[in-house]
Amino acid sequence: MLTLGVNIDHVATIRQARQANEPDPIAAAIMAELAGADGITAHLREDRRHIQDRDVRLLRETVATHLNLEMAATAEMVSIALSLKPDYVTLVPEKRTEVTTEGGLDVAGQLENLKKVVDRLQSAQIPVSLFIDADSAQIKAAQASTAQFIELHTGCYANASDPIKMAKELEHLHQGCLEASACGLRINAGHGLTYRNVYPVATLPGMEELNIGHSIISRSVLVGIDRAIREMKLAMRGE
Repeated sequence: MLTLGVNIDHVATIRQARQANEPDPIAAAIMAELAGADGITAHLREDRRHIQDRDVRLLRETVATHLNLEMAATAEMVSIALSLKPDYVTLVPEKRTEVTTEGGLDVAGQLENLKKVVDRLQSAQIPVSLFIDADSAQIKAAQASTAQFIELHTGCYANASDPIKMAKELEHLHQGCLEASACGLRINAGHGLTYRNVYPVATLPGMEELNIGHSIISRSVLVGIDRAIREMKLAMRGE
């Protein structure tokens, strides 16, 4: 059954805009779970631009579904993950100047280092997912890294400028799913998914979980987080 992981980074972004105490991403996570979220995702960036160390500690204590910690493959973040023990970790590329994550992780180009990171985390019973583009070389490298999951980057599909381009990107994701399944990798997806474009991705073969943040949090500003999440789950089912 396809599940929904709700990324709460943008709740923290609003809070950090004023360096205030609200809105609290911990409260948002609890409300998201009550509304039907199957998991909570948070990205602890090296520059701490939104989610803070305090947030991930409290999330670990309060999340009742599963906690997915997105992070760069750095010594600092690995140490935090080993101490925190989230339900799983998603390794993502990270640049200080970017507004949001731009493209997938180059696993093939840094395989030896990533294999060491994956081994350290999974030896501590923390499953690892790699956020990658649906490219054959990256999928094969993800398999070689021994990570259990991949999360396919759906940004090119979501940002496609016309239906022909969108269909081409969707087929690219489809082929990536087939290859990943053949490699024994479990498959999640995310980035740029909205109420309008989520259903085709939800129907891709082998898809287990979609991680969605910006669209849900944006809608929750207008209609509340409960309704925003329930509507997204309906959209994932094509309803």
